[in-house]
Amino acid sequence: MIRGIAESRIILRFENVKLVTEQGRGGESIDLEMNLFGGDLTLINLERPRFGSMLADACCGLHPAAEGSIFFLGKDWSALTSDTANALRGRIGRVFTFGNWINRLTLLENILLPQLHHTRRKVAELRDEALHLAGHFELPGLPAGLPDEVMRADLQRAACIRAFLGQPSLILLEEPTFGVYPEILPPLINAIGEACDRGCGVIWLTLEDQVWNDSMLPATHRYRLTARKLMEVAR
Repeated sequence: MIRGIAESRIILRFENVKLVTEQGRGGESIDLEMNLFGGDLTLINLERPRFGSMLADACCGLHPAAEGSIFFLGKDWSALTSDTANALRGRIGRVFTFGNWINRLTLLENILLPQLHHTRRKVAELRDEALHLAGHFELPGLPAGLPDEVMRADLQRAACIRAFLGQPSLILLEEPTFGVYPEILPPLINAIGEACDRGCGVIWLTLEDQVWNDSMLPATHRYRLTARKLMEVAR
């Protein structure tokens, strides 16, 4: 059962939101209306690649709404100071479509960096949690070396470690199985289930038909994000 103990808690809310992909000619606007509750796994099928990162950025308060309001943990991103917004982003884990690695830092430093930046947790404590997650995602240990020295499949597993580290309230997964489907699916589903059971909300964004149609994914909500709006297709 994916819906957990905090099913009545709204993690993320899009209220009469219009997002614009870019200003000026060539820009597209998308209408969004959605609630993400604690315990939800929401699967979103994307019509175009750029929609995923735009929506994920909007969830994090990094892509402002042209109209309407986006609330995270009851707070309107547009009404927050930069310090408060940055602190709240410490409650969000994310797998980025294109990795988002800092190449001059080791992969381990990349994994720990969001928690070191947003929280006051000790490095040793974070390393222990990351090591536990590494085993969960079937890595023999914490990845060493620089990002460009690590195999693509291990980079994707490392991205999942970073996203789940720190028990976030919201987890955003942009193509988390890219290059490691279907072998990563069982540990990823288990990690999502554990997160949802403690009240986290999860959004999984994909362009892949094989992921969208995979019966293993216990999504509580399914949406399609088209050039005009976010539409719920199943619950």
